Amino acid sequence: MLFAGVAELVDAPDSKSGDGDIVPVRFRPSVPNISTEPCKDVHKPASRKAWRVFYCPKKSSETQGYPIKSVTFFVTLPIMLIKKVTNERWQMAVNLNKDVVYKAAKPKEKDYTINDGGGLFLFVGAGGSKLWRFVYQFEGKRKKIAFGAYPDTSLENARRKAEEARAQIANGIDPGQLRKQVKAVKRISKLNEDRINEGLPILDSFADVTRKWLDSIAHLTSATTHQKKTSRIERLAFPLLGDKPIKEIKSADVLAVLKPMIDKQQLETAHRLHAEISSAFAYAIVHNYTDYDPAQPVAKQIPAQKVKHRAAIIDPKQVALLLRDISNYQGTFVVQSAFRLSPLLFQRPGEIRQMLWDDVDLTAREWRPYISKTDFHHIVPLSTQAVAILESIQPLTGEGQYVFPSIRGDGRPMSDGTIRTALKSLGYDSDVMTAHGFRTTASTLLNEQGWSPDAIERQLAHTPRDQVRAAYNRAQYLDERRRMMQSWADYLDNLKKGADVLPFKQTA
Repeated sequence: MLFAGVAELVDAPDSKSGDGDIVPVRFRPSVPNISTEPCKDVHKPASRKAWRVFYCPKKSSETQGYPIKSVTFFVTLPIMLIKKVTNERWQMAVNLNKDVVYKAAKPKEKDYTINDGGGLFLFVGAGGSKLWRFVYQFEGKRKKIAFGAYPDTSLENARRKAEEARAQIANGIDPGQLRKQVKAVKRISKLNEDRINEGLPILDSFADVTRKWLDSIAHLTSATTHQKKTSRIERLAFPLLGDKPIKEIKSADVLAVLKPMIDKQQLETAHRLHAEISSAFAYAIVHNYTDYDPAQPVAKQIPAQKVKHRAAIIDPKQVALLLRDISNYQGTFVVQSAFRLSPLLFQRPGEIRQMLWDDVDLTAREWRPYISKTDFHHIVPLSTQAVAILESIQPLTGEGQYVFPSIRGDGRPMSDGTIRTALKSLGYDSDVMTAHGFRTTASTLLNEQGWSPDAIERQLAHTPRDQVRAAYNRAQYLDERRRMMQSWADYLDNLKKGADVLPFKQTA
């Protein structure tokens, strides 16, 4: 049985009323003659544009309406056929037509629709297209979504989709919005698949956002420092966090990354990595990738790092013995040279082992390394003794990049544990003397000798953070440092020879 037109309740039925009550409904048909059958309950107006009022006996198990048996007609607005189900809810009737109706539909001069009930209808375009549409209301707004073209999308399939949409609406879900979300997920999934194939991180993942953060700070530090930071995050954080959407990362996930380092007492690494993860989240918050930093609560779970002072010999008599032992060291000539140069220059072990020939000017008697730790270009005045060591090794390594290359000949500098191993071979364990200890030795004895503390600090590459002040200090103390470095080399020579050298105060 087909109905056409617009039907609505005049008054909501009383839920306490029983079967057989009359339900008043307004009905506006789209053709003048709806039926030749008389209906005692219908008031037939003279004009087709007027409202027909009819009454339907209310049943609990079926839809009741105006009894038209022989006429089928259509309108553009969906009919509202009212039925009462057992739980006293009123809803629209569905599945109003058979498939033959839609198959037989022909295009007309204007677009029109065929209603199937429950919000589903077939749009028949003037050009011959047949498209399924579903109309619904959500949060007071009328909306429409498409279910595909007929007959590619069959009547059965369209009704199934309509039923799913009605169920979603009943559960407070907007089917149109849900469809957009599903499409977005599929689009991102396909895009991420392509990115993975190209070796790129998943969009909005921890790896994706962290790399953007790293790119944003690359200009703030040296290439070496930036590479170390990038490598640390890639090795230690990406395996667990890399592919996770950054919005979904919890504090427990961050702790899981740091826990192995905490258990191994690698606390410096744990603190560094934690700070870098937190910085990546700060970038993510500012750029609207997430709303909070899950690394922040984890800070208190990392034990405070105990300051471990590197062992150093500061007694002049013990220093003299150490210098004689270094002179008698039987390692390779490259290691011997680096070992003998270390107390003369008292720079960081990493800077000495990575010394570049390009940074050495034997004519100007200067070594100008870039100090990555404090991010500035240093000047190390070279004493006569230091120049002699460098000139002696130049024929061996001068054609290469590094003054002290690796013995493996692989284009890398000498290993970072070489001087430590050399000290140990001479009987100096790490609790007695370390490669870094030459800095403490020089700082202590030079201060005792009365040299300017500022000049000593500058020579140790402890530069001020203020770049203007750093440049001023560099100009102010360079001449004094030249004198100091030559005096220090002479002092060490005298100690090594066994002279009774006493600390002395420098005069202005």
